[in-house]
Amino acid sequence: MSATPVQSVVLIEGVVKSRPVSARASALSTGEVEVAVENCTVLNLAAQNLPFYPHDEHNLANEDLRARYRYLDLRRPALSDNLRLRSKVAHTMRSLLVEQDFTEVETPTLLRSTPEGAREYLVPARLSSSTMDTTTLASTSSFLGPNFYALSQSPQQPKQLLICSGGIDKYFQFARCFRDEDGRKDRQPEFTQVDMEMAFVSWGARKPDDSWRIGGSEVRDVVEALVRATWKTALGVVLPEQFPVMTYREAMNRFGSDKPDTRFDLEIRHIPVLGSDPVQVQDFLIIPAKGSDDSALMSAFRAADADMATSDETGSSDPAVTRFVLDDRTLAEWQSKTVSAGAAAPQGGSTALGRHRLRLLDIAQKKFHLALPNSPHFLWITEFPLFTNEADTDSIAAPGAWSSSHHPFTAPMYEDIPHLRAGNYAEVRGQHYDLVLNGTEVAGGSVRIHDADLQEWIMRYVLQLSQVQISSFSHLLHALRCGAPPHGGIAIGFDRLMAILCGSKSIRDVIAFPKIGNGTDPVFKSPAPISDDILKVYGLSNRRA
Repeated sequence: MSATPVQSVVLIEGVVKSRPVSARASALSTGEVEVAVENCTVLNLAAQNLPFYPHDEHNLANEDLRARYRYLDLRRPALSDNLRLRSKVAHTMRSLLVEQDFTEVETPTLLRSTPEGAREYLVPARLSSSTMDTTTLASTSSFLGPNFYALSQSPQQPKQLLICSGGIDKYFQFARCFRDEDGRKDRQPEFTQVDMEMAFVSWGARKPDDSWRIGGSEVRDVVEALVRATWKTALGVVLPEQFPVMTYREAMNRFGSDKPDTRFDLEIRHIPVLGSDPVQVQDFLIIPAKGSDDSALMSAFRAADADMATSDETGSSDPAVTRFVLDDRTLAEWQSKTVSAGAAAPQGGSTALGRHRLRLLDIAQKKFHLALPNSPHFLWITEFPLFTNEADTDSIAAPGAWSSSHHPFTAPMYEDIPHLRAGNYAEVRGQHYDLVLNGTEVAGGSVRIHDADLQEWIMRYVLQLSQVQISSFSHLLHALRCGAPPHGGIAIGFDRLMAILCGSKSIRDVIAFPKIGNGTDPVFKSPAPISDDILKVYGLSNRRA
């Protein structure tokens, strides 16, 4: 045995017996027993020089090497335990949804390219224009040449059609989704989401005093039940029956983010400027001076603020943020400064002060050992702007001045339909909801538009889609005209949720064979060039320099 290389596969035969009390290892599941070996058979010898040795945690290979030989890296318990927990959580979720009368349905992966926002992966098809049906040709008559499928970015349209059919009232699946975007620690070009859709969801608050003032409360109830069961199964943690709700405007005003981390204070303050007429409001992050609040949190933030001040002469990572030390000597100077109004409606996903708040937190954690509570702080964010002003961008989602903040199928709040019809698009809120956990978005969904005329009006007059673009949604518009029930749904980012449950900083640690940062697969060497002979079958050719 001593000559057998490490990582070889062996078959041990013998007698299991109790270990002496002094030799028992309580930390191991088999620590109270040992095997008296009678026979040993080598089933497969490992090579003498492996690329690295996964059992040696103290001399772990670099990330690039481990990614190249992922099948070796998966021998580490840190990764294999993650995959087992992933399987266990998936079983818990699937069982609960089936108990609540949801039907698991697989939807197509090969779809058609549509203007929904993110870049798509295209798959060439051998079908020529002569073999396509006339209705398809009618909407693409100006495009002659090779034809392509698009890999599904999400099952959004198929699941809405499924509910419109009337055959399925509650749908779910663990859906594989594909988006051509740069790899980051929380993104992958192919990923998994727990996808759900329900018929006959509400279109407004169930109670006048309810903080959930939009529709889709039925979806909320299901998701909260799922999350509670997941945390109980995975971590043994009992979560509250309901999670708090905050509007987008409140989240942006208080925390400067549409996915706020509420585990720590340091909220944005809005202070009227003395002598301004009309009254102007300036936004502040106020870090108390030493002696007025010496808690571990504020002490760490003071240290982080001082660190930023010494590393950057402005004391800020953003030119829109100005650092100012206020005391008796500088009070008059501060009051005399010219300031801009801070009362404008929030836009986008974060503000300058919101980003500064998170930058302070990052420094406080990395350099000054600030530890935030491990307890999960779940929070629903609702009432997002339905549209985003894209006048200064070349948005794929909409060629006009406005694009959908979520997607084109999100319903407006009933109260804001007059604003929609009057062209006050910035004032229209959507029935869109995100679930946030400790500053990370883990799920997002909405109530859908089930009125075909309203759906087409938004596509044509707000998003300013061309007739060709609108025709790519003709199947959905026709399904809505066939008598579709009010419906809504949500998608839970399963990879991201598992990374949080496993305490991992990257979703790559909870995926068996993930892509690396540039979107390539170092194990299967993909993507890869294709020969001219194969491309010719699809009506394609390599571009020559």
